[in-house]
Amino acid sequence: MRVFVAGGTGAIGRRLVPQLVARGHQVTATTTNPGRLGLLTQLGAEGVLMDGLDAASVGEAVAHARPDAIVHEMTALSPDYIGKPDFRHPERFAATTNRLRTTGTDHLLAAAEATGVTHVVAQSLANWPANRAAGSVTEDEALPTEQLPAKLRIMVRPLRYVEDVVVKAGGAALRYGGFYGPGGGIEDQIDLVRKRRMPVIGGGAGYFSWVHIDDAASATVLAVEQQANGVFNIVDDEPAPVREWLPYLASCVGAKRPLRVPAWLVRPFAGEMGVAIMTQGRPFSNAKAKRELGWDLRYPTWREGFKSEGSKEEAA
Repeated sequence: MRVFVAGGTGAIGRRLVPQLVARGHQVTATTTNPGRLGLLTQLGAEGVLMDGLDAASVGEAVAHARPDAIVHEMTALSPDYIGKPDFRHPERFAATTNRLRTTGTDHLLAAAEATGVTHVVAQSLANWPANRAAGSVTEDEALPTEQLPAKLRIMVRPLRYVEDVVVKAGGAALRYGGFYGPGGGIEDQIDLVRKRRMPVIGGGAGYFSWVHIDDAASATVLAVEQQANGVFNIVDDEPAPVREWLPYLASCVGAKRPLRVPAWLVRPFAGEMGVAIMTQGRPFSNAKAKRELGWDLRYPTWREGFKSEGSKEEAA
């Protein structure tokens, strides 16, 4: 297949492109940075410059690639774009990403329609605190909006939009869990853990649903190849509360056990978004992705993955 990856130099794009190429697909991947075109060539793709917020730029790039499928991985969350994330003000650090998930999605779907592309796969997210008493989140449940604190709604509404319009167009929305692994972004968290600046907040009851970034990429390949339709939770087999995974991560990287601090003490620094995620997050179920996509994880749980990545960190 000819596959167009919008956002080819992002965290997931860098792991996805080589997997698509290894499966025999012809890949065109985009970046906004001319200096990263060489990276896309090294990954095995044809690199093109594209501004996801410019309809003409998106239309021209897609028309040039003539793809059979489009994968939407565009965000602006790396330090290159936003510096250090300020979780007290998600309306600031997520502003461009929110536009890419709304306006950018619209541009990609319009380009797909104009060029006869019938399948789109787009990223969503599996980590939101609301109605925890309801248990694991399945794909039958829409991402929450009104139940969330106001600051979190700013980020969730664009994700709901992506899921709604992409699935309606016959595509798939993949709710990725928290990434770890090469380029997955956990490096910054490990640095904080080593400095004992990432505490267990309150009772540490908020659930995280993790996924190794290479497993996330392999699920994306399957969704493309099978022309999957619908929402899929792309997470590992063992969602876990912060009080379990954070001390384990510390032990894997040779750090001291994390401190425990009350929520009221850190709220002025972490903001309502940070505290809510660490104390109220719900687990997500991967049963549908395993059943319908035939997804086989290299790291079925974060316990195996953290241990493996921690060994690499110490060796480095």
